[in-house]
Amino acid sequence: MSTYPLSDRVNSLSPSETLAMSQKSNELRAQGIDVINLSVGEPDFNTPDHIKAAAKQAIDDNYSRYSPVPGYPALREAIVHKLKTENELEYTPAQISCANGAKQSVCNTLMVLVNEGDEVIIPAPYWVSYPEMVKLAGGKNIIVPAGIEQDFKITPAQLEAAITPKTKVLILCSPSNPTGSVYSQQELAGLADVLAKHPQIYIIADEIYEHINYIGQHQSIAQFPAVRDRVIIVNGVSKAYAMTGWRIGFIAGPQWIVAACNKLQGQYTSGPCSVSQKAAEAAYTGTQRPVAEMCEAFRRRRDLVVKLAKEIPHLGVNVPEGAFYLFPTCDYYFGKTDGTRTVTDAASLAMYLLEVGHVACVGGAAFGAPNCIRLSYATSDDNIVEAMRRIKDALERLH
Repeated sequence: MSTYPLSDRVNSLSPSETLAMSQKSNELRAQGIDVINLSVGEPDFNTPDHIKAAAKQAIDDNYSRYSPVPGYPALREAIVHKLKTENELEYTPAQISCANGAKQSVCNTLMVLVNEGDEVIIPAPYWVSYPEMVKLAGGKNIIVPAGIEQDFKITPAQLEAAITPKTKVLILCSPSNPTGSVYSQQELAGLADVLAKHPQIYIIADEIYEHINYIGQHQSIAQFPAVRDRVIIVNGVSKAYAMTGWRIGFIAGPQWIVAACNKLQGQYTSGPCSVSQKAAEAAYTGTQRPVAEMCEAFRRRRDLVVKLAKEIPHLGVNVPEGAFYLFPTCDYYFGKTDGTRTVTDAASLAMYLLEVGHVACVGGAAFGAPNCIRLSYATSDDNIVEAMRRIKDALERLH
């Protein structure tokens, strides 16, 4: 607990473990140590040239003033068109609100829906920030664990068992960070059938990894009419277009929820960066070839990292179907020592791999899966090969 007079709200939050690991690896690099960073969830590609050109043009055209809170009409129209052509979902521009990244979009939605004591169902493994955002909103986290034996995906029976009269929101991330798991249309239909019986529950569908999908057409839970008017899609340009730093995300959902998010956002950030919005518009309206090329590179890397991980004894490895993460179980190594260090849990294993193997990854506890570690393979093939060699060598020293 802080010794300074900070609010209970901020004292209740956990620091981001992914950012902490990234910072630690940067510190070692600054000391001249060659660290391969597999801790950060960020494409290693550059933003495509036509998107950068649109941003430069926007600067020349003086897009330098406040935008409307939910984003420029042209960007919202582009998002409406994207949802119709790619997802066969009908929205109007008034049902779209753009924010400073999908992260703010998730937080906005929770803040406008969740009251003190409302329950929010979060399947585990989960992205680190979901439970912290629920805390900020005054809600209660209901964690539903799904292990590697079920490909880290919850079942309709698990969802049904977690629902109470206090349940307000389900957060569903597919393709998933941290596991790379992707819910199929049939699996989503099963969850939608359960949710159809509980009209008080809203569904935040985090689809930021939509285009990094190795099994075909992306499936959204918004496609099911029984729940459609309770789904808030969250998406953005960060992952598909290698635009993490541009900070543009959006929600698509019921107009009354979007209006509430606009009201909230109007009081604490206003509209997102004007130039970034024009870049995002170009991302959605321009050629999609770079998206397909990046996805193909990620697929190749997925195949490579899975093959190499399966060659490491005692790691439990499944085959992720999307995103750019591998989430192996590593609990065999808990209690093992190299003579000077003892691994006690996934966080200490991640620290061991960083300090001994010079590979940065993230312990699974922060994701609600304390027997796993997360490896991001959003890096070059050469880095993947060398990182997995280092991990194997470091783990071989543990007995």
